[in-house]
Amino acid sequence: MRIAMIGTGYVGLVSGVCFSDFGHDVICVDKAEQKIDMLKAGEVPIYEPGLDVLMAKNVAAGRLSFSTDLKTAVDGADAVFIAVGTPTRRGDGHADLTYVMAAAEEIAQAVTGYTVIVTKSTVPVGTNRKVQEVVAATNPTAEFDVASNPEFLREGAAIDDFMRPDRVVVGVENDRAAEVMAEIYRPLYLRDFPILTTDLESAEMIKYAANAFLATKITFINEIAGLCEKVGADVKEVSRGIGLDGRIGNKFLHAGPGYGGSCFPKDTAALARIGQDHAYPMQITETVIRVNDEVKKRMIEKIRDACDDRLNGKTVAVLGVTFKPNTDDMRDAPSLSIIPALIGGGAKVRVVDPQGKTEGDALLPGVEWCDDPYTAVQGADVVVLLTEWNEFRALNLTELAGSMNSARMVDLRNIYSKSQALKSGFETYVGVGR
Repeated sequence: MRIAMIGTGYVGLVSGVCFSDFGHDVICVDKAEQKIDMLKAGEVPIYEPGLDVLMAKNVAAGRLSFSTDLKTAVDGADAVFIAVGTPTRRGDGHADLTYVMAAAEEIAQAVTGYTVIVTKSTVPVGTNRKVQEVVAATNPTAEFDVASNPEFLREGAAIDDFMRPDRVVVGVENDRAAEVMAEIYRPLYLRDFPILTTDLESAEMIKYAANAFLATKITFINEIAGLCEKVGADVKEVSRGIGLDGRIGNKFLHAGPGYGGSCFPKDTAALARIGQDHAYPMQITETVIRVNDEVKKRMIEKIRDACDDRLNGKTVAVLGVTFKPNTDDMRDAPSLSIIPALIGGGAKVRVVDPQGKTEGDALLPGVEWCDDPYTAVQGADVVVLLTEWNEFRALNLTELAGSMNSARMVDLRNIYSKSQALKSGFETYVGVGR
């Protein structure tokens, strides 16, 4: 199959590379010339484990290429995927569909022959029908169908998620479009991975419902963690106890500083707005958004309390600033709420993150970047574990404690235990929900 992937952000690039590894001919298109020049030079503009190797393999095989020329890429394509950004629109919580509709219009002007135009971006219910209207209005002679194919990729494990998915969701309106999508995903059909074919609206809703549910699960355990602190329970044991129930499951039950990233904040806000627009408020989702904000504020208070309720003049070492490990993504990361609050309180903040500096330089002004945790904690008053990178899971706690001005740890990911920290020389250990 010939595929054009419009947009080389996280979703577009990973999807394009993986489709080419299925054996399809893929052209990834982006307006950003600098990004396309990087990709042509074999450089990956995002951090995703294994993506550089897979990309190089398929470029060498002649199945994958990069271009700023949308018209040439779309000409003769069997399917054109729209994988552009849909950020939250300022002021109203709506997903901003400007880039999606602009891409649809450009695609309409370039299509030749029958083409399936596939929305890969996360979009509100009804967007694919709007794409259909835009294409038909722009080019009344175009022979096309639209399809909804939401992504379910976890940053840090995206390639495995694409190649071994829990499910693939395809929203179509007729058999012809379904056959094209089936051919594109044929390698997964052959290996019996679940392919769910639905109508357009159901496919769009599945994406939002899935992310809102996961965000709810995270927020629920974070709220339980707050209560555990009041009553003397240990949220790690509570999580383990409820997670053994097959109806609940153990994933997304790890208490921490709140959810962030490219999907959950944006998609919960969009779902809440969709509900408001249809006079059917998403009350649980709206509460999840509010509670998640409160969780981040609670983390700031934990750090302040560890500093004897006085941040001014204190040195705080923060380990991890990306929203999760194995990514360089800083979008809506808890660090973007917590670190500015520390600096605003007068603290000197040093940070360490294996991949966070590229984006973090601009997003976290006023911090001092360090190469490793042992350098960061030299003379510090408190060390904060904020992102659970593997590099932070087996630290020499005795060495850390011995080099600090006051050996205090605020472990917002519950990586260590209080007994472990105190035995290693820390005078204070503060976890979440313990």
